[in-house]
Formats: sequence, structure tokens, C-alpha cells
Amino acid sequence: MKFDQLRSAAGRSGDFDEPVALATGAGTYTADIDTPGALHVAFVRASEAHALIGPIDVRAARALPGVRAVLTGADLVAAGVRPIPPLVIFNGRDGRPMHGRGIPPLATDRVRHVGEALVLVVADSAAIAADAAGLVNCELTPLPAHVDVDAALADSAAPVWPELDSNLALDWEDGDAAVSEAAFAAAHHVETITLDDPPITACAMEPRAAVAAFDAASGRYTLIAPTQGVMVVRKLLAEGALGIDATRLVVLTPDVGGGFGAKVQPYPEYAALLAAAAIVGQPLRWVASRSECFLGDTCGRHSRLTGSMAFDRGGRILGVRADLRVALGAYTSTYVAIVATNNTKNCLSSVYRIGSIRMRSRAVFTNHIPLGPYRGAGRPEAIYLLERLIDRAALHLGMDRAELRRKNLIAPTAMPYAAVNGQTYDSGEFEAVLDRALAAADWQGFAARRRAAAQRGRLAGIGMCCFLEVAGGILEEPASLAFDTDGTVRVMTGAQSIGQGHLATLPRLVAERLGLKVAQVRLVQGSSDHVPGIVATVASRSMMMGASAILLGCDEAIRRGTLIAAHLMEAAPGDIVFEGGRFRIAGTDRSLGLMDLPTLLGASGAPRSADLPDTLDNTAKFTSAGMSFPNGCHICEVEIDPDTGAAQVLRYTAVDDVGRILQPEIVEGQIIGALAQGLGQVFGERLHYDARGQLLSGSLMDYPLPRAGCLPRPTTLTHEVPCRTNPLGVKGAGESGVTGALPATVNALLDALAQRGVDHLDLPFTPGRIWRALCERDAAA
Repeated sequence: MKFDQLRSAAGRSGDFDEPVALATGAGTYTADIDTPGALHVAFVRASEAHALIGPIDVRAARALPGVRAVLTGADLVAAGVRPIPPLVIFNGRDGRPMHGRGIPPLATDRVRHVGEALVLVVADSAAIAADAAGLVNCELTPLPAHVDVDAALADSAAPVWPELDSNLALDWEDGDAAVSEAAFAAAHHVETITLDDPPITACAMEPRAAVAAFDAASGRYTLIAPTQGVMVVRKLLAEGALGIDATRLVVLTPDVGGGFGAKVQPYPEYAALLAAAAIVGQPLRWVASRSECFLGDTCGRHSRLTGSMAFDRGGRILGVRADLRVALGAYTSTYVAIVATNNTKNCLSSVYRIGSIRMRSRAVFTNHIPLGPYRGAGRPEAIYLLERLIDRAALHLGMDRAELRRKNLIAPTAMPYAAVNGQTYDSGEFEAVLDRALAAADWQGFAARRRAAAQRGRLAGIGMCCFLEVAGGILEEPASLAFDTDGTVRVMTGAQSIGQGHLATLPRLVAERLGLKVAQVRLVQGSSDHVPGIVATVASRSMMMGASAILLGCDEAIRRGTLIAAHLMEAAPGDIVFEGGRFRIAGTDRSLGLMDLPTLLGASGAPRSADLPDTLDNTAKFTSAGMSFPNGCHICEVEIDPDTGAAQVLRYTAVDDVGRILQPEIVEGQIIGALAQGLGQVFGERLHYDARGQLLSGSLMDYPLPRAGCLPRPTTLTHEVPCRTNPLGVKGAGESGVTGALPATVNALLDALAQRGVDHLDLPFTPGRIWRALCERDAAA
């Protein structure tokens, strides 16, 4: 695709077969954009996790033939470039705002994590740029580094930011302390656990990439990059980093090869490229290597979770306490304040009737890549903690795991249910979901399968997870519709498709509502000059919020069209009915087509009243009365070879309530994909750092992504309970799979290991870690 074609507001037709195009290599990703005259960029990155920056010698790099520029952090500061700020900052429990620290496009006084960008090299080719980057000599004086969150929180820890008293960026809490104390004081049994939730990376199929340009005549910048929302990226880069009005920056996003939360961040390389494009005066291109993605993409999870659950004698949950220590990394990313606080807090009630919930979260600066949202973004942490507590409590209370959960489920007759953590559930049939999962997984038949496994020398285990997550995020979303004289309607939305199949869903909704053919509807996304709003594709909100706004836009077009058609046909608006894409005078055969109106409006010379709309075009905003609450029950069955520690998932059953389902195949794909990512974290995914902050798993040789053979074909079932707070009745579907998979699989593995006396093991459950746990238990026995 040509550079200028990407700027077009034409969008893609609703009948474009996007899945086939993407699967057969016909997609257009950032690296595919044809940019005549563009130069290439390489970055010099820090080899230390924490160090003072000394002299940077760029003379040899600049002397290399084909090198056009070599820029340091000092050069960008001189050009007026500033750190990229976070979008969200919360106040702590003392009322003071979080210590937010923006991400510098290039480091200046010190580096704060391995892989941080130090120098930008511009050259005629990518190979020359890489060679020149290797000639840059930068003196780094190492400083103490901390990657472990508790080590960084210690009073003796060296500060990541020396101007702060400690590495504590935010100390946040929620819940009634007195009610919590009373609940735990009255408890018959209190279960407590601490869980490690190690850092992981999104590892999207498409690495980050960017094309940056500056037009001196207009003073406008252009950035092409794979984002999860162009408007957030535009705002933070323009107003935050470049110090210009947002309208002077155009952000364009073509096809995106996976995001998973990581591509919502406006990255420092993007700001550096934009500044360099203005300095050099030519377009610049950069495509990250996979190693650069490991070193620079925002990571996910990275927290230590301590939780307690109070029970009465009958097994009823009286209260929950959660204490989170969240490793922020060296800088404060776009949405990390929400990830570290509200996203977890909002899910701590889950599907259970709980009398008291109290949570504390401490967000801590550490010497590694910044933390950001990763599929679930704080929600799986809450459910992982709850479901591990319930499984352990069932053992200590002598109760069946399923029945302990059943005893505490919120009944459908309680809806709308006001949870003590501030959420109001509009709908849900949690016991019906549990029962369907138990039947589909043949829970009762597991005992026989376990005996058969034992005869083969295997340890069999089964685990479950009942869960609820909170979807929607920011509860306002606009959408624009433009009706063209060629008989098409353009739908413009800030909801960026990153693999969820928006093109297969949104145009069909519009076509059905307006009585058009799908081919008449064109979806416009990924262009900051054309799409409305500010919110990105996060929080499983695209259908709940984006599609609902689009439907309101359709209804507004019908309202306007009714008035216009009445005027043109000299009838009363009350006599006009709209059906099948036409406005008809009731009781007659006189009608006008919806898509005829744009042309007729332009041709009509008849006088019109001031209150008569002059166009069908409109921007509608949907405001939801509340979040949506996708929920489900997942059951996992595993076997472990005790001689090697190798574990295998034999059966997996997922029953999900994602509200009304618009595209069953897409929903199934979302659940299975998220499920696979949850299993990836369980069985091996982890960013391993040594004590000095060096990344030890910085390639796919060391970072074990799940393969197709790791997962049997899961049984995926749905239990549709429509949401009552949006016109479509949908609930988020993008993240529930990972929320259910992580606890269900860990519970299954520990159920298997319990036969040999192992009652706790932290993520990940690699063969080596499982084998060592079994050996240590045998030695202790």
C-alpha cells in the first residue's frame, strides 16, 4: 500500500474477506507501507539495568558511509522533546497523587532498564544503520538494580528515581477497614496465601514498527504504527512528548498483527522517530527485531499477591483481603495505574456473595521494562487469588471444591446485585454455568480416570475456576457515520481491530439496522484525522461500547432521514415508516431510499425549515449505565509424569457467558486464543531476570510460547445471558479465556501434585520446577 493511500478515509468494504486476506498474506501491516525516499533507523540500547550515562562517542558511527544522522537523548532534549507521560494517575491512600515518571524517547542522565534506547541512528539502509549503531561507544557506570518487587520496596533499596524517598510510586487502598476487621474477627476459618505472578510479554506476531514523517510546509507530523487506538497515541505523543497541538500529528494504523494490551502504549521509539524525521527532513522507517520487542515492549502481570479469605462454620465467605505489590518497571506507562488498582479491585467479588472486601496495592518502581496492560490487565490476578484461596479452603474445611463454590454463588434472583467492591452486576446465572461445566467436563467421572492414570504411573488432577471479570473501562464512546452520494455509508470508530474481526461484525450490524447490503458499508478505523474519541481498544469494550455507539448513530440517521423524507414527499413525519432501507408514507406506495437522500438533499432547491436536518451524517455517543460482567466456569484436567515433571492438559472445558453473541466463530476464537495465553503463562512463559536486571529469556529460544500440541481441542460452550446496560446485550469476550485458564489449570496441577504431598508451587509450572518440587517433597518425607 502506498503512503498516501493509507491517509484515505475510504475504509474497507464490509464484504471484504478479512480473515482470508490476513491468513494468506494479503494484509497490510506497518512494515508493508511503501514510503518513497524513507531512510532507515536503528537504536543503540542500554546493556545495564541501572547506570549513569557517561560520554557517548558517536564519531565512528557518523563517519560510516550512508549514515545521515546520529542523535542522542541530549539532541532530542535540545529539540524540545519531552518524556511521554501516562494517561492515568491515581491518588494514594494519603490523598497525594501517584509518582508518575514519563518515558524518555532516548535516555539522558541514566538508564533504568536493560534495552532502554540511548542513541538513534539514521542511514540509507537498515543494514548500514545497524552497523553504525554497533560503532557507538557509550560509557555506563553501573548502579544497584532491583527487579524483585519486594526487594525494591525494602527501606535499604537503591532508588530508581533518586529524587524520591523510596521506590514506592503509589500506596492505594479500597474497602471499609472496620467492616473487614469485624468479618475476619468472626471467622471460623481464615485461609491465606501468597502467589507470585511473574512478568510476561505479549509476543504479538507482528513486532512493533513505525514510519515517521514531517511536512515542513504544513508543520504536521505523521506516524504510521501498529497501535490499539490512534487517538490515545496521538494525544500522548503530540501534547506530551512533542509539545504540540494534537491536530498537528496524524497517527495512522493499518492492519495489526496482535496487540494483547502491549500496543496501546505510545512507545519512546515513536517519539524519537518523529523528532528525528523533523531534524533530518525525510521520512524514517523502523521495524523492531524480536529481541527488541523482548527488551522494549511493555510487560504484563509482574506482581506478588497476598490474599486472605474468611469463612463461617458453614463455609460461607465472610470477607476477602488482598495485598498487592506491583512492579511498575522503570517508568509509568499509559494505563498502569488502572492495571495496578481498579482492575483487580473490581473483580475481587467475582461470582460470589462476599460481605467484605478490602484491598491494598503498592505500585513500585523497579529496574525493568515498564509494566502495561496484558490480556486481562489486573483481572486475572484477582481471580487467580480468589480461586486458589477457595481450593485451599475446601481442603482445610473438608468440603468438596465445587460445592464450596456453589454455596457462595450469587443467585440470579439477586440481580441487579450490588457487590461490596462498588460494582453492580446487571445479569448472570452463575450456578447454571457451573452445572453445565461440571456436566460437560464429566467431573463425577474423574475419579475413575485418576485411577487409570495411576496404573500408568501418572499423576492426574482436575481443577476448576468460577470467574467474573469487569469489561468496558471508560463508559463513553463516540462513533461517526457519513452517508456518501455513491450509495455507501462510512462508519468511523476509534475501536481499532487488532485481530477481533471488527470488519466481519460492525458493517453487518449497520447493514441490518439500515436495510443495506453489507457491501454498502465501509469501516474506517486507524486514522486520527477521521475517527472520533480518545479511548483505545482495551477492556474488551469494542462491541459493548463501540458497536453500541454505532447503533445509536444508525438510529440518529433514521430519525434525520424520517424528517428529510417527510419534507421531500410533503408528508407529516408521523406518517413515515422506515423499513428495508426505505422511508415510506404509511398506507401508500410512495417511498424514498435511505441512500437516495444524500443526492436528493443536494439537488433539492425547495425551501426548508431551520430545524430540518441538512445531512444524515452524525456523530453519536453511547454512555453506558455500568460495566458489563462476562463470567464463566472453566475446568481443566491434567496428567503429570513424576519421573520427568512433564505435564499435559488432557481435557479442557470452558463455559462462558459473554452476553448476546453476534459472531459465534469470532467469540470462540477469542476464548480459545485467550485460553492458550493463560496456559502459556502456566507452563513456561516468564521474563527471567538475574540479580543485576539482565534479561535471560530474551528470545523465542528461551521464552516458551505454547504450541498447538500443548492444548487439546477444548470444549467451548456458551451460556447467553444478555447484558442489560447496552442496546446489543453484549458482554466482553476478549479476555475471559485467560481469566479462567490460569486458575483452573494451576488448580488442576496442584490437585495432581497433592497426591505426592506438594501443596504449593508458583508460576510457571515447567517440567524442571515440577520435578524439583516432587524431589524436595520426597526428600522431606
